Amino acid sequence: MAAVPDIELADGRRIPQIGLGVLRIADDQTGQVVESALSLGYRHIDTAAGYQNEAGVGRGLKAAGYDTGSRRESIWLTTKLRDSEQGYDSALRAFDRQIGLLGTDYVDMYMIHWPTPFDWRAAETWKAFQELRQQQRVRTLGVCNFLVEDLERLHRETGEYPAVNQIELHPTWQQRDLVAFCRSRKIAVEAYSPLARGADLSAGQGVIDRIAEEKGCSPAQVVLRWHIENGTIIIPKSVHAERQKENLDLFGFSLTEQERAAIDALDGPVRAGHDPRTYSYA
Repeated sequence: MAAVPDIELADGRRIPQIGLGVLRIADDQTGQVVESALSLGYRHIDTAAGYQNEAGVGRGLKAAGYDTGSRRESIWLTTKLRDSEQGYDSALRAFDRQIGLLGTDYVDMYMIHWPTPFDWRAAETWKAFQELRQQQRVRTLGVCNFLVEDLERLHRETGEYPAVNQIELHPTWQQRDLVAFCRSRKIAVEAYSPLARGADLSAGQGVIDRIAEEKGCSPAQVVLRWHIENGTIIIPKSVHAERQKENLDLFGFSLTEQERAAIDALDGPVRAGHDPRTYSYA
């Protein structure tokens, strides 16, 4: 497999374009999953306080030898703040707990998990994030699920855009206006649910299957390659080593212009996940 490329962020740091997501993996299983991914070549792990498996991630990092020193510097570790802990003082306290669970001195990226516009505390939370960055306990600041109006409000109140916006993004939910806004402000786009939890593999009456057959790869690889060619950071989840390996193996083929257009045409009006205007991950 070819090496996974990096995406350069607005703050000058570089993030591996493919990471491992660990949403909905039990804490007692997460260590083994993370250790497997690292052994296969993953250098980017994405977790969150709300996933309740940061301790498992920490165990996996330690077991694989990536918790300290130069090996720790060679990977990218992301975690996210619980929405219920937004705010200046509460965010600082939360980070202390989270870094203890992860068992490392710093995280590469700390993110606000949801914008919660109905209980907006992102600006004061961001000040805590900036303090953590100044202390070098956090290297890059990001957000998840922020819409254009949320990004504009954060910038208006803090003078800063996040380096990354992690959003639901896949062929049937492409969020083109939001993606265009992010790119115009040098905000890197990171896709969670890049396969729509598997639903997009059968979208378009066999479009993905036909492309996969032509390329001699799996339907999942076709969709993930589409993300790669769009310049999107992706964090597909798998607990199985063979699937983890497959999700990294995206660089031995490319899509034609016609194939990309066929996948682009799958865009639709219905998301698979939650609406950021109303949802909170407590």
